[in-house]
Amino acid sequence: MDVIADIAVQGVQMALVLLLAPLLTGFVRKLKAQLVRRQGPSVFQPYRDLLRLLRKDVVLAENASWLFRVAPYLIFSATWVAAALVPTFATGLVFSWSADLIAIIALLGSARFFLALAGLDVGTSFGGIGSSREMLIGTLAEPAMIMIVFTLALIAGSTQLATMADYMLSPAVGLRVSLGLALIALIMVAIAENARIPIDNPATHLELTMVHEAMVLEYSGRHLAMIELAAALKLQLYISLIACLFAPWGLARDGEGLAAYATGILAFILKLAVGGLLLALFETAIAKMRVFRVPEFLGAALMLGLLGTLLLFVSKGL
Repeated sequence: MDVIADIAVQGVQMALVLLLAPLLTGFVRKLKAQLVRRQGPSVFQPYRDLLRLLRKDVVLAENASWLFRVAPYLIFSATWVAAALVPTFATGLVFSWSADLIAIIALLGSARFFLALAGLDVGTSFGGIGSSREMLIGTLAEPAMIMIVFTLALIAGSTQLATMADYMLSPAVGLRVSLGLALIALIMVAIAENARIPIDNPATHLELTMVHEAMVLEYSGRHLAMIELAAALKLQLYISLIACLFAPWGLARDGEGLAAYATGILAFILKLAVGGLLLALFETAIAKMRVFRVPEFLGAALMLGLLGTLLLFVSKGL
């Protein structure tokens, strides 16, 4: 019975991240609209958009290969698995042993690889531009993310997210400059990876400035629904990751019971709401930067992660 209960809790987490991802996207859009004094769409509009896309027929280009057809499902699967591995409301779940920060980075890198290939597959100019820009952002964001992992691993002594969360809850963590630098760098990487302002504007359809949208212009129907849902999952993943590593309060421990799990779910929803609010405020208050300034932005994130690691080496006398 314990095994069945553990599997059920893990299934609840997988279903929870899948169901809340479109709601988070709709929440951010609604807040951004209200901040500029517009009514905006309903927070449930992403659900309606996904259902509408699932009902539509798929239109494929004549020269689209099998990769173009398979890529949306691979992107969605990799992103969903990565999002489900991040502890949201509880630690010590069945698949907690695989919830390694490096494994999550690898899954997200695989999803980016297939998305870039899909953008190149049809051979359109906009797809090529979007894919090249996406790989540029990826080559700059991944080293910064690795330095963040090094910083957190040196502090917590592990790359397992459950172990990191438990250490962050303990009094031993204290106040560290390295953690502050890692948090700022992680927020910068999250903005870039999710194609948000100032790196990209998810609402734009101006061809010369698009990054993510340029790669998916040729998709329609259920294929586009899978990619849109994967993008929503990725946004939720990074907010969940920041909450797990830097605000792990409310996470239920293994075997604490249904009351602790319910409290953890409420705390997780509250963290998503706070993260969505901060994201909406940030995107409303800042303008999009030029594409050629993106390396400077992500270079700053890399330097912050590197500085955090060096500070830890100096403090430990290594």
